Formats: sequence, structure tokens, C-alpha cells
Amino acid sequence: MRSWRLHHRTSLTEADLARFINPIIRGWMAYYGAFYQSALYPLLERVNAYVMRWMRKKFKRLRGRKKAQMAWNQAVSRRPRFFAHWAWTTHAPRVW
Repeated sequence: MRSWRLHHRTSLTEADLARFINPIIRGWMAYYGAFYQSALYPLLERVNAYVMRWMRKKFKRLRGRKKAQMAWNQAVSRRPRFFAHWAWTTHAPRVW
């Protein structure tokens, strides 16, 4: 995941970002989730952290923690299945 360098891909839209990571995340969830689903939660939370970092780098108005938190909650409530891993974990990351 670190090699994806999502926070440097600010030229991508949200849909492009979802198209990029969703097939990979779905594969992990299908394979590893069948055996040990709870072990995937830390990984999926880390994906949320990378998406949050991308969002804060892309939109200058979201650089502050409170605004980014509100935008995150709004995005998750509007489109709960936009990213594949939001089916299992939707809360905002603790690590930015």
C-alpha cells in the first residue's frame, strides 16, 4: 500500500481513486476475509488513513482536522459503499 503513494496522486478524482484501489481491496477482503476477517480491520483502517491523507492534500479547505472529519463523515454517509472497504469499516482514521 505504501508504494501506491496515494497522497501524491492529487490529480485523480475520487472515482479514479476508487477505481484504482477497489479491485485490490475487494480481493483482499474476499480471500483473507474468508479465513480471518478481524485481522483485516487494522489494514482497512490504514487504507482509510491513506484516503484521508489524499483528501486533505487534494482539497486545501480540508487541511484542518475538524473540517476533514466533517467531510469524511459526510462522504461516508452519502456513499457508504463508494470504497470497497467501507463495507466493513467506515470510521475516520485515528492516524492521519
